[in-house]
Amino acid sequence: MNAITKGQLLLGAAFLSLSGVAGAILLADQPSGTAGAAELKPTVVKATVAAAPKKPIDERFVIKRVLPIEGPIKYGEWHWNEEGAPNDGPIVVTVDLDARVLSIFRSGYEIGATAVLLGSQEKPTPIGMFPITQKKRHHASNLYDAEMPYMQRLTEDGITLHASQVELGYASHGCIGIPEEFAAKVFATTRVGDRVFITRGKMVKTGDTLVES
Repeated sequence: MNAITKGQLLLGAAFLSLSGVAGAILLADQPSGTAGAAELKPTVVKATVAAAPKKPIDERFVIKRVLPIEGPIKYGEWHWNEEGAPNDGPIVVTVDLDARVLSIFRSGYEIGATAVLLGSQEKPTPIGMFPITQKKRHHASNLYDAEMPYMQRLTEDGITLHASQVELGYASHGCIGIPEEFAAKVFATTRVGDRVFITRGKMVKTGDTLVES
């Protein structure tokens, strides 16, 4: 009985082995695209995301004219020309720290430009966008006991636009100093809320947008 039982077990094992080989052959013979259920891969459906519509450009802030100034603006030099510019429209002031130049635009037309006095390394002029929050024709600094005519405040800690003696070798305590006659014109043109963009090395040209729409 033991020998027969052992023989039956061996035959059964051989039959199972042959069945496994036959099954493997059948799977291998299946044409592509009809793989077994274990080999099916889920279909990946890519969602189509609609591109966000571009915001329209406000033409009032597109630069339409820059003043024809030859060469770098020297200390104490300034230019003002409203001819051909609209009589009204949004005002934007730009200051390039590298060029040491302030420009004022009305409806995209540059109407004024001047060399400016800037802060020192110890008290640098900040970079960013600053709305004018206060205007005062006659003002004196509480911190430095100095006159600051045609003051236009940009920050709560005292950074302003104001008239100053703009000469080579001088620096401010972070403020933007401009020649007094030019400062008077800027003061008469701007309003509280107008924006001043202070950048470093950002050059603008005709067709550029002064502000993000």
